[in-house]
Amino acid sequence: MNLKKDSKIRLLIVDDSDGMRMLLEWIFGNDPAIEVAGIARDGIEAADAVARLAPDVITMDIQMPRMDGLEATRRIMETIPTPIVILSGNLDAQEVASSFRAMEAGALVAMAKPRGVNHPEFEADVANLVRVVKLMAEVKVVKRWPRVAKSQQKPLWQAAGESAQTDHQVVAIGASTGGPMVIKTILSGLPQGFPLPVLIVQHMMPGFIQGFADWLNITSRLPVHVASQDELVLPGHVYIAPDGFQMLAKHNGRIELKRSAPENGQCPSVSALFRSVTAVYGSKAVGIILTGMGNDGARELKLMKDSGAVTIAQDPASSVIYGMPGEAAKLDAARYVIPPGIIVTALTRMGTRS
Repeated sequence: MNLKKDSKIRLLIVDDSDGMRMLLEWIFGNDPAIEVAGIARDGIEAADAVARLAPDVITMDIQMPRMDGLEATRRIMETIPTPIVILSGNLDAQEVASSFRAMEAGALVAMAKPRGVNHPEFEADVANLVRVVKLMAEVKVVKRWPRVAKSQQKPLWQAAGESAQTDHQVVAIGASTGGPMVIKTILSGLPQGFPLPVLIVQHMMPGFIQGFADWLNITSRLPVHVASQDELVLPGHVYIAPDGFQMLAKHNGRIELKRSAPENGQCPSVSALFRSVTAVYGSKAVGIILTGMGNDGARELKLMKDSGAVTIAQDPASSVIYGMPGEAAKLDAARYVIPPGIIVTALTRMGTRS
């Protein structure tokens, strides 16, 4: 949605804890750009409040009585789609898994609730939470991208033009907001025995990466790992960059995890991954940039293209946010601009040839 410069972002806070609701009201009430339009104590109240108040964005708790945040997200996205930020009370495996199911239902992002006012990271938590809520309020949410019929996939991919190369050696993927569902779609669509390793940088809040890998493993025919230092890159395996490290490809076929300053505001950064893949694999790589805010990876996708690699950007119609792929398209960095279903078709064919 496009907010007028002189209007405030209308926020609905959903949480069953009196103390957390008060804290969130205080946090957002101190920001002149945000108006707390309402509060709800469970998912039933949340669904009713969305219909009455038409908020611009929602912060959603997961564990609540009567109706939890997962079911509330489903109902809201099926009736009055609204940007939803999942706020997780803890990062145990069950709650993180519920957060990813909420993203599957249409929530945009999941993050931990701010720690207490006496915690040394409280101010940083607050600043990050307010920043994310403001960004998500501007997103035009979509329920799902259109499914592409099988009869259409081949002509669309052929229309884009197919690579004649037969020696691809690696797939590198970068994504941000909206990326988890697209990555899930791609990995679940690749066949067992897909011969190429897949390296992924997904911008995500700290504490959620292992849960992301676990969630992907439910539907992926390829084993999904959080990458570890000096790990050997194996065919048909998926490696996700961990929190706080740049994930780099090395010439000896292993992964380097490097603690360094954020690049394009991100660590891990898509740019760092793509640059290293270009140096190691050159024309034998496949680079894919998916939905997300900002421009992380766009210039480096152009570097991959100039080196002879196959480069792909997600199309605008299927992207939750056409930031990263849009920047890549502006630079003429992508040889193909296609939706997720066609990306699966393209990778499958390139894997068969390899």
